[in-house]
Amino acid sequence: QEAGAQWLHVVDLDGAFTSRPQNLEAIRGLRRALTIPMQLGGGIRSLETMATYIDLGVDRLILGTAVLKDPDLVARACAAYPGRIAVGLDARDGLVAVEGWTETSSRSVLEVAQSLISLKPAALIYTDIARDGVKKGVNVAATQTLAQAVPIPVIASGGVSSLTDIRNLLPLEPMGVVGVIIGRALYDGNIKLTEALKLAQEGAGIVN
Repeated sequence: QEAGAQWLHVVDLDGAFTSRPQNLEAIRGLRRALTIPMQLGGGIRSLETMATYIDLGVDRLILGTAVLKDPDLVARACAAYPGRIAVGLDARDGLVAVEGWTETSSRSVLEVAQSLISLKPAALIYTDIARDGVKKGVNVAATQTLAQAVPIPVIASGGVSSLTDIRNLLPLEPMGVVGVIIGRALYDGNIKLTEALKLAQEGAGIVN
């Protein structure tokens, strides 16, 4: 926040594996400590869980597994919280993975994304699992393909390891790529957030 981040991206990893919130107190503490918007994913499988997080002040909720396991829930969520539901599309070899990446479905990212158009989610958060956290660089080509296939804003995630990745994503903004999530590269010091934000702002500002 002090460095100028526009959003905080939070994942309840424990929740992703147990299908229920596991870190409510930590999330409550984050929300109280920060003024920037927060988006949260991991283990959100019911409207009750969504209401709990919304009541805590979470600005945007990310649904992942539910997209394949309970599509009706996604539809109801988008209707109940317009503009506050994002969909996480985690891809392994182009196919959507669910349940904390432990299951790979037979449905392609593009197929699932196109099925969501009528629901008008706030964004699609696209992660290439093979690149996440291993400093391989973001999958620019796949991100571009997704952004061009649907009229839904796309946020790039997974593999962002240097300013070069951000530079490579900037040309995709006119195609609908509206943000990029940076995680491990910040903790490791490979990317300084102030430099990333400056680069993005010079290129029209897609970094979140």
